[in-house]
Amino acid sequence: MALLAFLDREHTVAPAGYSRWLIPPAALAVHLCIGQVYATSVYKEALREHFGTTLTAIGVVFSVAIVMLGLSAAVFGTWVEKVGPRKTMFTAAICWAAGFLVAALGISTSQLWLVYLGYGVIGGIGLGLGYISPVSTLMKWFPDRPGLATGMAIMGFGGGAMVAAPLSRQLLSWYSTGEGTADGTAVAKLFVTLGIVYFLVMMMGVFTVRVPEPGWKPPHFDASKLKANAMVTDANVSAANAIKTPQFWLLWVVLACNVTAGIGILEQAAEMIQDYFNSSGSIGVSAVAAAGFVGLLSVANMAGRFVWSSASDAMGRKPTYMLYLGAGIVIYLLLATAGGSSTALFVILCGVTISFYGGGFATVPAYLKDLFGTYQVGAIHGRLLTAWSTAGILGPLIVNSILDSRGVPGQLTAGDYRPALFTMVGILAVGFIANLLIRPVSPRWHEQKAETSASSRPEDVEPTGATK
Repeated sequence: MALLAFLDREHTVAPAGYSRWLIPPAALAVHLCIGQVYATSVYKEALREHFGTTLTAIGVVFSVAIVMLGLSAAVFGTWVEKVGPRKTMFTAAICWAAGFLVAALGISTSQLWLVYLGYGVIGGIGLGLGYISPVSTLMKWFPDRPGLATGMAIMGFGGGAMVAAPLSRQLLSWYSTGEGTADGTAVAKLFVTLGIVYFLVMMMGVFTVRVPEPGWKPPHFDASKLKANAMVTDANVSAANAIKTPQFWLLWVVLACNVTAGIGILEQAAEMIQDYFNSSGSIGVSAVAAAGFVGLLSVANMAGRFVWSSASDAMGRKPTYMLYLGAGIVIYLLLATAGGSSTALFVILCGVTISFYGGGFATVPAYLKDLFGTYQVGAIHGRLLTAWSTAGILGPLIVNSILDSRGVPGQLTAGDYRPALFTMVGILAVGFIANLLIRPVSPRWHEQKAETSASSRPEDVEPTGATK
């Protein structure tokens, strides 16, 4: 359609003099919106009461959305590279907004399956496309600082809940007709509002995003400095070949382990700090303080995505993950053995480990770029995010199943968490070893044609590497 021709990749090439610093805000416009997925707890109880079901049944909505994020990123990753960031971000905005509207219909008609379909499946596809759409574009604009570039964007995903949570609470307060907990009608109105608002904000990113013209390089950029690092390649590997390499699967294990350990705390944060300082049935941390702790972890999550990924440009990606996983092992051991001795120590330890959790998400695109080049890094990133989907299920499952075996919620103590924390130590150790085993990709997987440079369009190139 001629009306949508502005979405085509050829119409997104930046004119001479276009500032690359406009690209991170375009990516942030998308990531801040889809980061709302971390704020589902705001209306979870209202939905449970409205549908007359369990919190587990409502929690499935979030799980489906995260699983669809990973699956859609994997399935559509090559298409994202082909059509470019603008069309992908537009599609993400359509799916994300439509997911809210379909879910609102499900709430209004008391059809829970429509909420699964809307927010979970359709919205989850929007999550996946929106998450990976700016990644390869950012790294083409910032070949000198890929960690900084991806950190600025992915930081928005971690901080999306900081915007969505208070906004949702205020809107629910306005839409509620009675006193107390908001009802289903208020949540339906909230979803309609969020769908419209998020679509408009994401469209700001759609209109702003650009790709650099072929051969563009930032001023004073010296690519030879990057080649000095053995872990940084100047070649390119296709997405089809990347998944055949041991490096991809080792990094898949690294990401899965880092996320599994982090999400285990993040999902249980409010209950965990209250249980940790629950002595003889006396609650040492109030519900209000626990909510503040969750907010603090959100700040740590967001800050870690920017700070640690930016630091990885100087430290190198492999050493940065050694820090995430190695220091994480020490932190979990301290939490298990000494975390209950002081609330200040507990908060600091949890904050640091959640910063590693966030940093892992923001650093991994640059790690992929180092190993496989920029040719189809968005598609490779999409396939790797299936590790997130897996960890999103494993982390809470491991922690919750262990806690269920230890006693009744609300009556647990610090000692009841030790088996779960020691389990996470083992998981982080597996990730640490996997990271140590990562080596540069063998030249046999490299694309042979010069056209697969950082600025080439992947659809113009027929891979000639070892694909068979």
